[in-house]
Amino acid sequence: MVKLYYVHDPMCSWCWAFRPLWQRLKEQLPQRVRVTSLLGGLAADSMLPMEPEMQQHIRKHWRTIEKRVPGTPFNFEFWQCCTPRRSTYPACRAVIAARSQNDSKEEAMILAIQQAYYLKATNPSDDEVLIDCAGSIGLDEKQFAADLNSPETKQQLLHEIALSRSIGAQGFPGLVLDVDGSFHPIAVDYRDAERVLSRIDQILSQC
Repeated sequence: MVKLYYVHDPMCSWCWAFRPLWQRLKEQLPQRVRVTSLLGGLAADSMLPMEPEMQQHIRKHWRTIEKRVPGTPFNFEFWQCCTPRRSTYPACRAVIAARSQNDSKEEAMILAIQQAYYLKATNPSDDEVLIDCAGSIGLDEKQFAADLNSPETKQQLLHEIALSRSIGAQGFPGLVLDVDGSFHPIAVDYRDAERVLSRIDQILSQC
């Protein structure tokens, strides 16, 4: 069995930048490679406003991404419209809650969160924003709200975080190829899908 683990966080700006290439990459993977997404949990729950230094640090990341991955859009009005919190676990749980209600909606939920954050300047650290995202992709909002912070959803997130660490994922986004229980981290390239595919083919041929 061959799996390609994709370790991500819907509020990770580098994951947002990687999204277009990741969509292309999945379409070109060898048929025997099965993709499994894991929520890596970038920042734990917090109700505290983000420190000004951290806000500046993240805005700087956005500017860097604009230069390194041209075409990645950011709405910098977020920093004036919202009270940022260093808290991405709610958005991660939202993906799990969407998946548990309808596993075909997982990708749509990730995109809805990213668009809410990076394009619409709303805050996916807030449950009400996540519930709106769920409704926008056709999920039952009441069921989603009940699942969002349920013990089962929280436990699943902790499980995925632990698994992503145990397989040697290197940052966000992270790619790890599992060939019969042997884990091979794959360097992420934000512009060249062929380079990533070539590395995967190389590992498969060696194994």
